[in-house]
Amino acid sequence: MTNLPIPTADPATKAEIIDWLERFFACVREVDFKSAYPFWHDDIVIFGTYQELVRSRQAWTDTQWSNVWPRTKDFTLDAANTEVLLSGDGSMAVAILPWTSTGWNKDGTEFDRPGRATIVLQKQPDGRWLGVHSHMSLGRGVPQDSHGNRPIKAR
Repeated sequence: MTNLPIPTADPATKAEIIDWLERFFACVREVDFKSAYPFWHDDIVIFGTYQELVRSRQAWTDTQWSNVWPRTKDFTLDAANTEVLLSGDGSMAVAILPWTSTGWNKDGTEFDRPGRATIVLQKQPDGRWLGVHSHMSLGRGVPQDSHGNRPIKAR
């Protein structure tokens, strides 16, 4: 029995998804919830570092974004090592990506805070990609807690 090949996205679609990720990551760096909302479906289902399973963008904002974005900085996509898969009909993409960030210890010293993510995006009738699932996790051995306190730019 032969398996189908992995459904790797074509270069143009991969570039669209990388652009989407870069624009969303900029919102995280700016701690700008309001600008990040349009990237995600209202009824998203996610896994995160603070919650096992969250349903809805509002619950995600309240439980995950509020506990992570202000407490970290420098959230950066490793675009060179990002993989993008694409459904046969082009309506769904999966981004598999490493990322980096910086956290703060209780004493104010910084530490590297790398992680990885799987993000599922659905192509909308108007051509936009919209995130419908996200699962982010820290790398092995990375401290779960960061003690930064940056202000939220916009809710």
